[in-house]
Amino acid sequence: MIDRSAETALIELVREVAKAEILPRFRRLDATEIDTKSGPEDLVTAADLAAEAKLVEGIARIMPDAEVVGEEGVAADPSRLDLLSGSGCVVVVDPVDGTWNFARGLAVFGVILAVVEDGRTVFGLLYDPVFDDWFAARRGGGAWTGGAGRVDRPLTIDGTMPVSEASGYVPVNLYPEELRMAVSQATFRTGGARSLRCSCHEYRLLASGAVDYLISGLLKPWDHLAGALITREAGGFAAMMGGQPYRPFTTEGQLVAASSYPLWSGVSELFETALQSQMPASSTSS
Repeated sequence: MIDRSAETALIELVREVAKAEILPRFRRLDATEIDTKSGPEDLVTAADLAAEAKLVEGIARIMPDAEVVGEEGVAADPSRLDLLSGSGCVVVVDPVDGTWNFARGLAVFGVILAVVEDGRTVFGLLYDPVFDDWFAARRGGGAWTGGAGRVDRPLTIDGTMPVSEASGYVPVNLYPEELRMAVSQATFRTGGARSLRCSCHEYRLLASGAVDYLISGLLKPWDHLAGALITREAGGFAAMMGGQPYRPFTTEGQLVAASSYPLWSGVSELFETALQSQMPASSTSS
């Protein structure tokens, strides 16, 4: 388990990199500084690349024995994801989560960092560069929120509302086209669902009690490892739909996070039923 001094150093590194490489480019990007990766909605900017490079350098100083798995590094070399299946320490970073928002001048973006040791997430950080504050958690040590000039405050959630009153985040557009209608219709049986296009802020709002659940079928480790840990340490529950643990190397399936286990169970059942209704009969029968 990393010690408190390393946690503090990582938080300070993220703050410094955001101040130097991300914020100066916000709403100042030239068209030549925005590119696409897997498709027109999957963007990368000069800020993503510069911030990840500085984070990699800083992590090497703070934790010289750790490997780094970054979103942009994996885009260049997908084999780096294999590091999450092995032993040892791996730091997972998303240098600008919510790049689509960032590139369009929307102040809904953040930096996500998670530390994985021997296949378990032991530290997670969700950082907001605009307000210079963060949500963080250590495995077995609780979750908290902090910020510049602020005293750390514990995070505690315990959702007691029925599914029909629970509001959350469901990125319907990320599902295959043939499943979108069923997923969308399922959201109408909850208290409402939307998407911020930013895992960092979606998990922050869940951990603060502002929303009650979130679902994702696109499992990139830099998007979810920190948020899932923070949810659990704050008193909520996060696992794969069906109950399997969510692990750093999990890449397929539906991840559900909620402010309590009973709510997680109800939301999972609702959306699992909706998804199964669209599956071919041969794949749903046993």
